[in-house]
Amino acid sequence: MPVEITRMVESDIEGAIDCIQKAFAQDPYFAWVFSENFSPARNRVSLGIRCRWGLEHALFYVAKDPSSSTPSRVLGIACWLPPANASAPQSWKSWFGDWSLWFNQLWMNSVYGRGGLNVRRYYIWKAAQSDAQRQLWTDDQGYYFCNIVTVLPEAQGMGIGKELFGVVMRQADAEGRKCYLESSRAEPNMAIYRKMGFELAKEMKCDDQGTAITLYCMMREPRSD
Repeated sequence: MPVEITRMVESDIEGAIDCIQKAFAQDPYFAWVFSENFSPARNRVSLGIRCRWGLEHALFYVAKDPSSSTPSRVLGIACWLPPANASAPQSWKSWFGDWSLWFNQLWMNSVYGRGGLNVRRYYIWKAAQSDAQRQLWTDDQGYYFCNIVTVLPEAQGMGIGKELFGVVMRQADAEGRKCYLESSRAEPNMAIYRKMGFELAKEMKCDDQGTAITLYCMMREPRSD
């Protein structure tokens, strides 16, 4: 399959949301943070807000097969956050983008409610993530943060995920920067990520009164070859 990786544009967003929802339907973190009252409609709005923010403020890529009968269909998506120097002041563009994202999410909650989101668990996760990144992110150059890389279930095993990783990892290598991710699955994900140069840096446990999940924080050093 000839995979084409391009930056996401507005017309890709609906397909990207389909991809994320299908791929994460059985994800351990997803099952832990959302209740049985999960609302796909509200989640779709939430992902749309995030994707539109990412068009301007992040590195969002999509994978397609231009030789297929559906060349515009999104087969996979990668959502990366660009590196930021911790000691540098936040740019006006970044500041405005953060506040715009917050207000859009506030509007969504006022219209759609929480959509089955367990708010207590969400903040347990955010606190654990903040603590882990504070411990691990010690390089002033910042990190390319792989927030999501996922492929439609029917398109998995064809190398699409590797290509979605590669487009940003090559950029990180050229700049001499590290990459970082948090995986909700030990198997088989960690073995796949290790093949791409990631190593386990920390196990991040999120515990809600005995109901817990573990996320695996992995780091990749830049390569010169």
